Amino acid sequence: MKVGDRKDPAPYNARILFVDDEREILDTVEEYLARQGYSVALARSGTEALKLLSQEQFDVVFTDLNMPGLGGLDLLKAVRKMHSETEVVIVTGYGSIESAIKALKLGGYDYLQKPINLERLKLLIDRIVEKKRLKEENLHLRYRLKGRYRYDEIIGLSPVMQEIYEIIDRISMSDPTVLIQGESGTGKEVIARVIHKNSSRRAGPFVSINCGALVEGLLETELFGHVKGAFTGAIRNKEGLMKAAQGGTVFLDEVAEMPSSLQVKLLRALQERKIRPVGDTRELHVDTRVIAATNEDINEALNSGKLRRDLYYRLNVVFIHIPPLRERKEDIPPLVNHFMRQFAERSKRHVVKKISPEALGLLLEYDWPGNVRELENALERAFVLGVEETIGVDDLPPVLRGLGGDVNVSARNYRLKDNEIVLIKRALAETGGNKAEASRLLGINLSTLYRKMARYDISQDFLQNANS
Repeated sequence: MKVGDRKDPAPYNARILFVDDEREILDTVEEYLARQGYSVALARSGTEALKLLSQEQFDVVFTDLNMPGLGGLDLLKAVRKMHSETEVVIVTGYGSIESAIKALKLGGYDYLQKPINLERLKLLIDRIVEKKRLKEENLHLRYRLKGRYRYDEIIGLSPVMQEIYEIIDRISMSDPTVLIQGESGTGKEVIARVIHKNSSRRAGPFVSINCGALVEGLLETELFGHVKGAFTGAIRNKEGLMKAAQGGTVFLDEVAEMPSSLQVKLLRALQERKIRPVGDTRELHVDTRVIAATNEDINEALNSGKLRRDLYYRLNVVFIHIPPLRERKEDIPPLVNHFMRQFAERSKRHVVKKISPEALGLLLEYDWPGNVRELENALERAFVLGVEETIGVDDLPPVLRGLGGDVNVSARNYRLKDNEIVLIKRALAETGGNKAEASRLLGINLSTLYRKMARYDISQDFLQNANS
């Protein structure tokens, strides 16, 4: 085998594991692939390869067919169980073609004969990488083609939600830590789940924990685990979530509620990718992506010392701010439509088809201190109480019905622009989209209504979506 000349770096940061019990082969492959710009890990046995696979996920595994101990076929079966999206190529001699074909039937991607042709090796890697790249592109194209009203489980058509969709697309090919900030009920965990689902770690687990719901000792064992005898009541070893989510994502909700001493340990885990279970002297390697969230004002949390600055800088690789629902009321109609369909499917009742213009007007007017969660509860209440065909004003909670009559502005928001938007949308909702009638209700000329709709980017899509 001859090591090829240096070429341009690989366009995709693929992770490759090459398994062979011959040191010379490993050295040659490592040198060649490094020159091609690929990242490669080496293992001299199937057992050593399994250890590496338990610590991180690889795009492709090349494994010798015949090795002492755990052979190539057994390793192939193990990889298929551990990482279903990892491709496996069997490396075999000329006399073992039948076994190589058997490997293909077991889910192997292809086989590579010895002596290894390095150009054939690179061709296989390039083919696998291109396949993964196209799969990622097609996946995200499907999400984008779903329309501007949603991204997977996230619902919203406002400009800020479109920006969040774009961020998720941009980080899908990598796995940076993400910090999400938003008031309670804005959907921080929903966004975290969608980020995980659209990442290269989607085949791994997604686990979540509320850092403010547990005292320090319990929170530490939940995150990092403990060994038997570490404290009174520790009758057996416990695997922490950071280890349980190996190859996947841990969502740390209300991370600012985590005690400062535990924030230090979390920072070390993020920096070194190692954890130490409570009562243990050993450190365990973890390959887990962290997404954190808080409903605290970031500057206040930092200035008060509630959130350590060093942890904040480590978490804040990508920052997502979710505005409260009162600041993005154009998202209310698509959310209403989404929840109505969801509740209808759940209750097996499909008679509820729309919401009345008057009821929608009240939803658009209300400030929603509980955000999306409160909106969901308000609509669920209507279903539970047996609404038929159309949700009307009387089907809404009393706090919403109390905003009817002559009240034409948002109860706690006196910004003229915001209330103009609310009133215009309410007038359009009440008139079923008739602009001439809406302008009469508003006491303005039709041309003024058109001008204001253009200025505030108000279209009638929200009406069609809410009543479809």
